[in-house]
Amino acid sequence: MTADITLKQCADGVRDRLSAHYPPGEAQALTRIVVEELLHYEPVDIVLHKDSIISPFMQEKIDKVVERLLDDEPVQYIFGKARFCGLEIKVTPDVLIPRPETQELVDCIVKEWGGRSDLSVLDVCTGSGCIAVALARGLKWADVTAIDISEAALGVARDNVTQLKVNVTLRQGDALALESPAEPLWDIIVSNPPYIAENEKRDMEQNVLRYEPHLALFVPDSDPLRFYKAIGRYASASLCAGGELYFEINPLYRDALVTMLEGEGLVDVESWADAEGRQRFVKAKSPRDDG
Repeated sequence: MTADITLKQCADGVRDRLSAHYPPGEAQALTRIVVEELLHYEPVDIVLHKDSIISPFMQEKIDKVVERLLDDEPVQYIFGKARFCGLEIKVTPDVLIPRPETQELVDCIVKEWGGRSDLSVLDVCTGSGCIAVALARGLKWADVTAIDISEAALGVARDNVTQLKVNVTLRQGDALALESPAEPLWDIIVSNPPYIAENEKRDMEQNVLRYEPHLALFVPDSDPLRFYKAIGRYASASLCAGGELYFEINPLYRDALVTMLEGEGLVDVESWADAEGRQRFVKAKSPRDDG
């Protein structure tokens, strides 16, 4: 029979177990999430209620979560949610977990376009819909459309659109087979497509390799820019005058990507670094003159 333990003993035990597998800071952060999600205690409560008794039933639930964390399962999948741009986004193993650098891309778009109120926006390879949902929140009255090839991913995106009450149209579509429209449609096209080459797998963390969807991560070594080529070609034909294309990118292919987009007729192609100093983003303007 499991002995009664206090809140402080429970939290200390979780942190100690996780510290054997994760760096100290990450172990502490994961402990905080476990305590908040399962016990509904904020960090300060561990001090204020440190002698509160944790039931054997709850101890068992906590132990199961810790075991999953020790098996490298991402905490976002365990609890089914992630924070992104101040929003709680539903995530499942059918979609990538939103990254901080992707939030940087959204912040840039909102900063540059936030003064407009009549925008048409396309998010290609939407996954969980995190970019589309955040842009729908950040750009007033924007008409946002998001596409993905995966029906399972679109199901997650649909739940996020519904839960967060935003105006986003979701469509199934293949980013590699986008048909150029008869006339320009979009002020903004944004995409965080698959961009990790197969040969980079050996350097990746197990929690990504084992749990996140490979369909959304990897591209062939022989054609690492395949999604950027297709989306860039589509953007050149479908961006309105003054419109812009935004990409999150693999820094290894930054130079080749810039050259390729210029070859597709896009202009003022530029890249910039993320908060870690990596060349993580590229944007390019429509070849049409906005007058």
